[in-house]
Amino acid sequence: MKDLKTTVLNLFVCFVLLLSLPVFADKATIAVAANFTKTIEKLAEPFEKKTGHQLKFAFGSTGKLYAQIVNGAPFDAFFAADESRPLKLIESGLANKHSYLVYAQGKLVLYTSKPIEYLVRQQPLETLKQQKFRHLAIANPKTAPYGEAAVSFLKSQGLFQDLASKLVNGDSIGNAFRYVATGNADIGFLALSQIVDPQSPLYKKGAYWIVPQSEYSPIQQGSIVLKRGANNKAIQDFMTYIKTPEAQKIVQNNGYAVPEK
Repeated sequence: MKDLKTTVLNLFVCFVLLLSLPVFADKATIAVAANFTKTIEKLAEPFEKKTGHQLKFAFGSTGKLYAQIVNGAPFDAFFAADESRPLKLIESGLANKHSYLVYAQGKLVLYTSKPIEYLVRQQPLETLKQQKFRHLAIANPKTAPYGEAAVSFLKSQGLFQDLASKLVNGDSIGNAFRYVATGNADIGFLALSQIVDPQSPLYKKGAYWIVPQSEYSPIQQGSIVLKRGANNKAIQDFMTYIKTPEAQKIVQNNGYAVPEK
């Protein structure tokens, strides 16, 4: 009799849990700029638990992801590292203009884990001028906004031509990060989010300097719902979630600024 009561109780608990699950759970695929990889994964975890939706991500440089979307890649939304590509998708009729949102503002840093780290921390410009390094990693300025910001900064300081021969371009900020993390580049312009992530191999190692945002155009990271995701419940709910205080705190804790409303 006791076993029967236990079985009935377990069945009742399972029934209640089933009733609590979202009725309209959906799946979606989102194209995401490489710099936002860890952050969007951290955002997805509580979102999926609360809603039952399932999110899948495709990471890469903003320029390459944009080209894939234009060529028909099956994405439901696009989280870019700039504003220009999402806005171009609106102009070309591939995205819903009313869904556009600047979800984060990126921060550029100069980072090294080599012996010159004391210079980076105390005299970052002098570090670049002295050129006591073999390679300086940046993201490709043609496809990655962080690379464009790095080049803009170097030009504003009159250092771009002097350092051109030492530059190593990664397709995305993720590749630039790998050059530095593996030691193939002694120093690099990276995203702050890649340094403050506790799971990063560079976390609490080396030294970094946050480049003043007055020295380059703000890295406004824009997101947009694509035509394919217009009626996708998972995308609709995620775009709502990204605006919540909980989500914005996650974004800020991962090295970004949150645009003022």
